[in-house]
Amino acid sequence: MPRLRKSLALKIVTRNDFNIMKVKNKIPSTLNGWLGEISGAYNDAFDTIPYGPLVGQKITPKELFHLGPAVCIKFRGIKNTEKNLKQATDAALSSYVATEEVAGDLFKIPQMAFAFSYMVSHYGLDIVADEMVSKVMEYLEVHLDELKNKTKKS
Repeated sequence: MPRLRKSLALKIVTRNDFNIMKVKNKIPSTLNGWLGEISGAYNDAFDTIPYGPLVGQKITPKELFHLGPAVCIKFRGIKNTEKNLKQATDAALSSYVATEEVAGDLFKIPQMAFAFSYMVSHYGLDIVADEMVSKVMEYLEVHLDELKNKTKKS
């Protein structure tokens, strides 16, 4: 399985105007804390699957990465404005596209695709630096079985 480790930081769409956004809910202080939060965030997104038909969409676990930006905003307690959602979504989706080929089969795992989108959304909102995104993703890759066990099955 391809690994993200060395190439991930190169594929995060970078910005020059890094300015930490204030959030209501503190970010995890440890990598294991991020694993726990991302598990909860994935489960939150997973719970939307049954509601897809109500909005004319069939949602499967492999599409949950699209919800990363919205769940990021929710979990951080940030005001859900059009500007914030666009900022997080632009960062997440552009970085996802730029990284998809490098990630290979890793993004075929719904939890990892979601985690990347969720983490890069934090970066896009100026909550974390790109180095933190890389560290968390590397940690999740090493602890993939634990991440899968803490999330609802895909």
